[in-house]
Amino acid sequence: MKLSLLIPVYNEEKTICKVLDVLKKVSLGVQKEIIIVNDGSKDQSKKVIESYLKKNPSTKDVCWKFASKENGGKGSALRMALQHATGNITIIQDADLEYKPEEIAILIKEYQKGKADVIYGSRILNKKNKTAYLSYYLGNRFLSLVTSILYGKSITDMETCYKLLPLKIFKELQIKRNRFDIEPEITGKILKKGYTIKEIPITYSPRSIEEGKKIGWRDGLTALWVLFSIRIRK
Repeated sequence: MKLSLLIPVYNEEKTICKVLDVLKKVSLGVQKEIIIVNDGSKDQSKKVIESYLKKNPSTKDVCWKFASKENGGKGSALRMALQHATGNITIIQDADLEYKPEEIAILIKEYQKGKADVIYGSRILNKKNKTAYLSYYLGNRFLSLVTSILYGKSITDMETCYKLLPLKIFKELQIKRNRFDIEPEITGKILKKGYTIKEIPITYSPRSIEEGKKIGWRDGLTALWVLFSIRIRK
């Protein structure tokens, strides 16, 4: 089995190399293909990534792929990453360490049981996780509740980054959203098409706005609209 790790990058010069180091070293029990897309970063992210890849060429265990584009948002970066993906399964990895890459192995093992089409890593199910901003936590809980009601399936963490999807399903979704509204689009389309989602608890270490967190309250309103629009669309 081969995993395609999709990494959209925007102004992450301080953290991206740390993320790549962890992904290079972590043992996931499958072949790794790491696809990085620089989404028009205004800082030195592109140069930092290019320098890192020169020092760490592809091997039989880790295959690096890198593309750069004008800024279009997380969703547009993921569409570009999917064009280069060749793995059996995919997962999105943000260019920071809010999530623990080591726990991707847990999602893979759950997927290999064959009891669900898609595996989500839920931050909510792990009661030990801390919350940086109460508004973020409540917003996500509300959006997840709306998702559960609209689609008739219980979801605790619709906004989680760690969504493990077979590449075939991910491409079938034909994602169109460009920014953070990619998260509700993915979840809404998965459930609308009748695929099953299994959630398992994961560790989460939130960063602050000062540390680079980019999502805001307007993204929450957009997410709500996306969930409703996908549900009512024929």
